Amino acid sequence: MPTTSAAGTTVEYTVAGSGPGIALVAGTGLPAQGNFGHLVDAFAGSTVVLPDYAGSGQTTAPDDGPLTLDLLAEQIAAAARDAVDGPVDLVGYSLGAMVAATVAAHHPDLVRRLVLVAGWTGPDDARHKLAVDLWLRLERTDHDLFNRFLQLNCLSAPFLSGLGDEGMAGLIAGAPPITPGMRRHMELDLVADVRELLSKISAPTLVVGLTRDQVIPVERARQVHEAIPGSAYAEIDTGHLVMFEQPGLFVETVRGFLR
Repeated sequence: MPTTSAAGTTVEYTVAGSGPGIALVAGTGLPAQGNFGHLVDAFAGSTVVLPDYAGSGQTTAPDDGPLTLDLLAEQIAAAARDAVDGPVDLVGYSLGAMVAATVAAHHPDLVRRLVLVAGWTGPDDARHKLAVDLWLRLERTDHDLFNRFLQLNCLSAPFLSGLGDEGMAGLIAGAPPITPGMRRHMELDLVADVRELLSKISAPTLVVGLTRDQVIPVERARQVHEAIPGSAYAEIDTGHLVMFEQPGLFVETVRGFLR
């Protein structure tokens, strides 16, 4: 896979297709291919860039210290510039929405249009801190227990109930392993803050809330919309993992705005 460099790190990304650029920025733990790889064909007619920030894929970090939104944003910006000649449409999901918002605020020339899905504004929510701290404690204590709790949190009740016993067993068995990078992402989830940046975003922006989301409740996405002047807003009836639970609606919502 192609690589580039940013802030003394090596940034890995994949690219497919041709046409106007669209970069898809993943959430906590998974590489961009893991979040969006199954949707690349749905964005036909675009140059689709799947960049990995530090803690995912083979992208490196400068040291073992805490990750920052500024570092991850510089890595995403470097990959987008390396893969595409000119500005890109930037789609960020969950922690990736925080990173994408940072890119848009710091590099307005790079971002043609911006979509922020299941993002939040900052670390000022007690429930959010409780949830992420619980994730970290569960993962340190019992990985299988953590994995089961994660599926319960990240997918909606109707979706999980519809899987049946066999489907549920397959979901649990197929969950990705925890990596040191995912732990560092969760630690960043606790402190990530874009409250001072959102008002500086000038790109046309769509904020998407997920109505059944137990990880980032829809009210937090609405706060992001309210903080970005002139932003549009949409909601999808799904749990946190919208790309797997409602992939068609996710693509339709994003492409509808980008058109």
